[in-house]
Amino acid sequence: MSASRRSGTTDELGPDEPGPDGPDGPEGSGGSDLLAALLDGMDAALCAFDADGVVTHWNREAERILGWTAEEAVGRPGFAGWAVRSADAAEVEARLLSAMQAPGRQVHEFALLTKDGGRVLVRTQSAAVLGPDGKPAGVYCAFSEVHAQIDLERSIALSEALFEDASWGVVLVDADLRPAVVNAHAARALGMGRTSVLGRPLGDLLAQGVEELESALTHVLAEGAPPAPAEIWVSVRTPEGEKRRCWRSGFLRLASPLAEEPVPLGVGWLFQDVTESKQGEQEAALLRFRGNQLHRAARVAAECEDPAEAATVHLDFALAGFADHALIDRVAGGSLSDAESVGPVRLVRVAGTPSGAPGPSLLTGRAGLPARYGEGHPALQCVQRIGTVRAGVGSVSAEQARAWALTRQWPADAVHALCAVLRSRGRTLGVVTFLRGSGRSAFERSDTVYAEDVAVRIAAELDLAAVLEEREDRTPPTRG
Repeated sequence: MSASRRSGTTDELGPDEPGPDGPDGPEGSGGSDLLAALLDGMDAALCAFDADGVVTHWNREAERILGWTAEEAVGRPGFAGWAVRSADAAEVEARLLSAMQAPGRQVHEFALLTKDGGRVLVRTQSAAVLGPDGKPAGVYCAFSEVHAQIDLERSIALSEALFEDASWGVVLVDADLRPAVVNAHAARALGMGRTSVLGRPLGDLLAQGVEELESALTHVLAEGAPPAPAEIWVSVRTPEGEKRRCWRSGFLRLASPLAEEPVPLGVGWLFQDVTESKQGEQEAALLRFRGNQLHRAARVAAECEDPAEAATVHLDFALAGFADHALIDRVAGGSLSDAESVGPVRLVRVAGTPSGAPGPSLLTGRAGLPARYGEGHPALQCVQRIGTVRAGVGSVSAEQARAWALTRQWPADAVHALCAVLRSRGRTLGVVTFLRGSGRSAFERSDTVYAEDVAVRIAAELDLAAVLEEREDRTPPTRG
C-alpha cells in the first residue's frame, strides 16, 4: 500500500506510475505527508468521492464521528451498506454527487451509521472537485454532527447579536487594555462612534474611574472572571463636558480555542448604566439618615430645660454628614417683620461650632456678640430676602479661598456656605449658616430642603427662649 493510501487517500496515478518529478510528485513523499497532515488536522470531518462515487479521502475527524478507519472507508463505492442504510443509500448518493453539477456548495442533513450500529445526524457541505480539464472529477464533503454545528451557529449568532442589537454595552478589550470591538450601545455610552473608540487607551475615553476599570481588566486577564458583577463609577468625556455615570460591569476572560494551553485574547466587558437607580438608592439612604437625625434631635431637645440649648442640639445633629461648621446669628434687638427685613439688619452671634477640636456647639451668652458682616454678606442677604442663600468660593487658589472665608467672618477652611432664615410666628429671628470645607461638594437643592427643616426647629426653640426671657424680665423679684 502506498504512503498516501495509509493516510486515508488514494493515489490517482496508481502505485506503479511515477509522477512528473518522481513517485510522489514534485516534492517526493513530502507532498503526501503534507496532504495527510492537513486532512487529519481539520476540525471538520472530510471525505471525498471520485466521479464514480468511490471514496478517495477520509480523515481522522470522520473516523472519530463514525468509527470507520481510513483503511476501511477508502475505496468503497459510496456509503451504501456501511455508513448509510441501504434504503437511504441511493438518495444520499444522488444528493452528494449532485454537487458536481451545481455551482457553489450544497448543504444537506443525513443520518449516517456508525461502525457500532448507531446513527448520527450530520450536516454536510459538499462541492465539486474540478479536474485538469476544468470538468467535475469528483466531490468533497465536509460534515459534522448537527448538534455541534448548531452550537457553533448559536455561538456566532450570539456574538453578532451582542455586537449589534444588545441593549447593554459590550466591549472586547485586547490584552493591551484597548477596545478592539464595541457594540452600538457601548459606543453611545462612551460618547463616540464605534470606529473612533477602537484602539484608544481607556484614559482617552474616561476622565475618572480609569484606574479601577484597568485594575479589574488586568485581574481578569490574570485570574479569570470575578464571581459577581462590579459597579464602577466613571466620568465620561463628552462634547458637553464630563458626565458622571455608574456602570454595572461583568467581565469574561477570552482564550483561544485553538491553542493547547489557554492563551488570553483579551476580556469581554459587558456593562449596563445603572446611574439613575444608584442615585435613587443614595438619595433614599440619605433621606432616611437625615430623617433619623431630625427624629433623634427632637427626642434629645425635648429633654433640655433651656430652649437655647435645645437649638444647639438640633444644630449638632444636623452637622453629621452634612457640614463641617455651623453658626446661629440672631437679629439684634429681637425679631423683624417682613417690612423691617428689607432695611439695614444687624446680627449677633448666639451659637456656633468650636473652631478647634470637634465638640458640641457653644452658646455665646444671652446678649450675643455682634457679627461684623459687611454689606452683601450671604447671612444679611438671607434675612433681607427671607429665603435661603447659597455661596461658594469657586475655582481659586488656597490663599484666595482662605481670604474669602476670613473676610466673611467664617472659619478659614470654609469654601461652601448655605444660609437658611430662622422664621417663627411670621417674623424673622435670624440665620443659621452651614459651612463646608474643600473636601466636600457644594450644597445642592436637596441640601437646601434639609437645612430649612433644621432651621424651622432651631427657630422654634429660639423663639421659645425669647418668650421665656421676656417673662423673666417682667416678673418682679420676690422679697425675702
